[in-house]
Amino acid sequence: MKKNIVVLAIILLTAFACQNTAKAQAPDAVKKTFQDMYPGENDPDWHLDDHGNYESNFKIDGIKYRADFSPNGNWIETESSIKVKDLPKAIRNIIKTDFGSEDITEVEKVEHHSKGLFYDVEFKQKGKNKDVEFKPNGTIIN
Repeated sequence: MKKNIVVLAIILLTAFACQNTAKAQAPDAVKKTFQDMYPGENDPDWHLDDHGNYESNFKIDGIKYRADFSPNGNWIETESSIKVKDLPKAIRNIIKTDFGSEDITEVEKVEHHSKGLFYDVEFKQKGKNKDVEFKPNGTIIN
């Protein structure tokens, strides 16, 4: 029985190691689009997300970014974490009036290929947190 557990552990560790290696490699089309968009950034951390898209994590001027690309190199979106005080005033006003009693766990500025610029505000909830997407003028889009 102990032998079976050891063999299973070795198999799982090997599979996990292979999976992580695959996640670290982005296709050339993805790397080219990334370089075209972020020419000064040469060392992003690449990960494969649950949808089969490639996520790059990198910093510019000390700010953390995550940019997502489809396997064929199409840009999907770029996110950066920001502070509540950095949200447009219209969004801060909506949050104050409509979500005033809810705790904010994360705020991101997002540039999306089809939605354009929006802000993703995550509110703490029991179970799964609630994400609300705002246009800069305060309009909720999700």
